[in-house]
Formats: sequence, structure tokens, C-alpha cells
Amino acid sequence: MSTDDRNKRTPEALAAIGKVTLEKLESLASKIRDDVATEADRLNHEILREIVALAMNRVSVKENESAVEKGGQAWTERTATHYPHIRLHGGALEDDPVKMRI
Repeated sequence: MSTDDRNKRTPEALAAIGKVTLEKLESLASKIRDDVATEADRLNHEILREIVALAMNRVSVKENESAVEKGGQAWTERTATHYPHIRLHGGALEDDPVKMRI
């Protein structure tokens, strides 16, 4: 898939992709609970779980950074002088942190 194809995705298409992803994740989880999942099902379940977790992290980062930009407070985990730890796990779209107001 080309960059142009990715850039043409509408909010409706992205919402449908998310919905289908969650439906497939639940279907695979059901197969695992029923002990009928194949090894491929288990691997696909793990991949989809990771995608959903990263997406939720990204939403959380955006909400926290939005609150900070508006002068509010937001929880961030800091490691030494590094910016929020969540960025290391795919939560943020960019590497540049927002400027904290202190």
C-alpha cells in the first residue's frame, strides 16, 4: 500500500477498520476461550491486541497533551530526563514533546 493510499483514508473508513479490528479480536478471543483456536488464531490475536493497545495509548497521549496545552494537568510517567515513557511504546505520533507549562 502506498503513502497516497494511506492518506486517502476517510474518518469513516478508519472507523470501519477499527470496528472490524475489534470484532475480529473478540472473535479470536472467543475461539481461544473455547479452546478451538489454531496457532495462527493465537498469533493474530496477539497482533490485534497490540494494535488496540497502541491505539488506546495514542488516544491517551493526545488527551493528556491537549490538557497540558490548555494549561491543565495530566499524568505522565517520566524516566530520568526523558519525556513521557508512553512515547517509547508508540503512543505519540511525533517524537517532539509538547512544551510543558511549569
